[in-house]
Amino acid sequence: QVQLAESGGGLVQAGGSLRLSCAASGRTFSNYAMGWFRQAPGKEREFVAGISSIGGNTNYADSVKGRFTISRDNALNTVYLQLNSLKPEDTAVYYCTAGSMIQVSDHPGEYSYWGQGTQVTVSS
Repeated sequence: QVQLAESGGGLVQAGGSLRLSCAASGRTFSNYAMGWFRQAPGKEREFVAGISSIGGNTNYADSVKGRFTISRDNALNTVYLQLNSLKPEDTAVYYCTAGSMIQVSDHPGEYSYWGQGTQVTVSS
């Protein structure tokens, strides 16, 4: 089992920044690819960013490329998502997730463990 706990969400004005953190506990963190998904009210959960187990490969949704950055610190068992140039359409609950696949995936079904989510609200 892997337990995931997100933090860092909040209310920010458009153009602002936030950094989300996800602390993992349980099994060896460095064995898992990590991802961030988000879900806005009335919408399906969507992929935001992913990073491979040792951090060499990353992948981003087109909507966040150039604005968001995913990173991980395997020594701290933590994955981060830096959110810059935020837009009102980025408003959602952001979920951290872990999966045992080798390649970064944008499919939620490939991830085995999910956090409870952290709310990000961007005002215009």
